[in-house]
Amino acid sequence: MPEPSRPAMTTSVETLLEALPYIRQFHGRTIVIKYGGSAMRDEELREAFATDVVLLKYVGLNPVIVHGGGPEITDYMERLGMEVKFVEGLRVSDEQTVEVAKMVLLGKINSDILTRISRHGQPAVGLGGEDGRLFEVRPAANAERVGFVGEIERVNVDVINHIAEDYVPVIASVGTDRDGHSYNVNADEAAGKVAAALRA
Repeated sequence: MPEPSRPAMTTSVETLLEALPYIRQFHGRTIVIKYGGSAMRDEELREAFATDVVLLKYVGLNPVIVHGGGPEITDYMERLGMEVKFVEGLRVSDEQTVEVAKMVLLGKINSDILTRISRHGQPAVGLGGEDGRLFEVRPAANAERVGFVGEIERVNVDVINHIAEDYVPVIASVGTDRDGHSYNVNADEAAGKVAAALRA
């Protein structure tokens, strides 16, 4: 691995010095990071994101990542010849769409985030909202128009707190209802609900 240049090291030191008051203020606190959009599609940004998450953990914060993957899900659906449709910003989801979303979110995106964070020496654990009944959801208010899109009723914070002590939890935005049916969950909503439940 090449040594960082002196200007790069100087910039890093300056950045840390600027951040010191905030590091002191938030040391030991849990922070929720919603990860998505163009940052997921650019190789350099993906790597920078992983590095920043590890740095946060090293300076004493407990980052919890909640991610979506809309563009990737759309790509896979189009490759499979599936119709891609949105209503009020929500992906119209039948059971097959939810299965594709789970495959992309957990099998591809979540795995990529874990690999990048681990490569920098920080263990991370991937979770779907279905694991440990992490996200208990109900059908969205406009379910007749969007199908299997859920609204989070409850976040099982015990699962997250247990993992966040030593690892970085990386959570994909899917969930289940009380009958065990899977639902897509909007990643922005999921991150907000996790932050509220953790009082982050």
